[in-house]
Amino acid sequence: MSVLRSFDPATGDLVWEGEAAGADAVSAALLRARRAFPGWAALPLEARVAVVERYRAALETRKEPMAQMIARETGKPLWEARGEVASMIGKVGLSIAAQAERAGEKRSDMPFGQAVLRHRPHGVMAVLGPFNFPGHLPNGHIVPALLAGNTVVFKPSEMTPATGAAMAECWEEALGDRPGVFQCIQGARATGEALVAGAIDGLLFTGSAGAGTHFRRIFADRPDVILALELGGNNPLVAWDAAEVEEAAAVVVQSAFITTGQRCSCARRLIVPDSAFGTALVEAVAALAGRVTIGAWDETPEPWIGPLISEAAADGARARVDALVARGARTIKPFSAVEGRSAAFVTPAVLDVTGLFVPDEEIFAPVLQVSRVPDFDAALDAANNTRFGLSAGLLSADDALWDRFLRECRAGVVNRNRPTTGAAGSMPFGGLGESGNHRPSAYYAADYCAYPVASFEAPDAAGNGAALAGKLRP
Repeated sequence: MSVLRSFDPATGDLVWEGEAAGADAVSAALLRARRAFPGWAALPLEARVAVVERYRAALETRKEPMAQMIARETGKPLWEARGEVASMIGKVGLSIAAQAERAGEKRSDMPFGQAVLRHRPHGVMAVLGPFNFPGHLPNGHIVPALLAGNTVVFKPSEMTPATGAAMAECWEEALGDRPGVFQCIQGARATGEALVAGAIDGLLFTGSAGAGTHFRRIFADRPDVILALELGGNNPLVAWDAAEVEEAAAVVVQSAFITTGQRCSCARRLIVPDSAFGTALVEAVAALAGRVTIGAWDETPEPWIGPLISEAAADGARARVDALVARGARTIKPFSAVEGRSAAFVTPAVLDVTGLFVPDEEIFAPVLQVSRVPDFDAALDAANNTRFGLSAGLLSADDALWDRFLRECRAGVVNRNRPTTGAAGSMPFGGLGESGNHRPSAYYAADYCAYPVASFEAPDAAGNGAALAGKLRP
């Protein structure tokens, strides 16, 4: 038996322990999901809506214990974990609305019949969850997938199995006696590989661009499997002007360092004019980053950020920073350990990489790279100089610059005078290039959870003979 464990990154204390599913257990789960699919898909939509609403109610009754579990297992502060649970609860209503709007039924009269648009579920969906938002992000796949009539086999990140297990309890309560409709299997890479290689009809994945590239390759010969990839980004934030430098610095710090830099939409690159404003902004960002409170999830007063997910993650980020410094990056604010804390705790870093060739990589940590450019043309070129395309932002009061940035910047989420991490659940969320595969999630998850079926139909065959009248040989 393979044992899986998760730990509080702030203390190293054990959070969860359980058995990792082997290949046979994964196959059995997929078989149960396959057998459950016809009955679940045949239910009226109203019945599936009732189930997800019971799931929402189960989350409501458990929201504080769920938030504490997420905070403890990820290290994120309790205020942020509570926000994550609130997003999970809110996702239900948004998904019901999206299902009706984007995957509902439409009819229009035509000569001799009706044109009817319907949507049908794919079948068995595999959902692989990330560690940074272990509840909210997989929830955004699971809820719309079940609403559409699919069955789901969910593997949480091996770093956050306790959160996945808590979600499974809520679904068990909501589903009642409907075995196989939703299943949670625990495990690390081998478990995920067995799930992906199994008899699935869709893979809904949130995670790294490297993993996304791997999935693109292995599913190239499986066109029957719907693939929805929500990946990372080397996101640019162009800070061009602001009436108040401190306000602009606050946007930058929130963009780059929230969740200890462990959001796929965090700003990784700050692009500023090579001017007095650019210099003043960078100095203000570094000063504000130095005042950020760092601590464990349950400390009072609550910190703004916690540790990285693990000591290994901190070591990996530190190696990336060291490599940038070796290339000539100038350290404005160092990437340091936090004295008296576990090695997973780090401080936000700011590096000036102006004029350097640096790898187009996502450093999943609080590391911001500054580039100074001579004009806005160069700023746009720098922003688009990436193989990713998830989020981007512009800090400017100039409407003309915003219009141009919005038109020319290649990203799926483009914000103005707000953090790059800001996104509404009532809108799509996703990117292009190495950031996704043009199947955005959030409100548009309904699109990849069902396929459209177009029909031309009539109650009987009357009238078809008239279409041939005069065109047949006697």
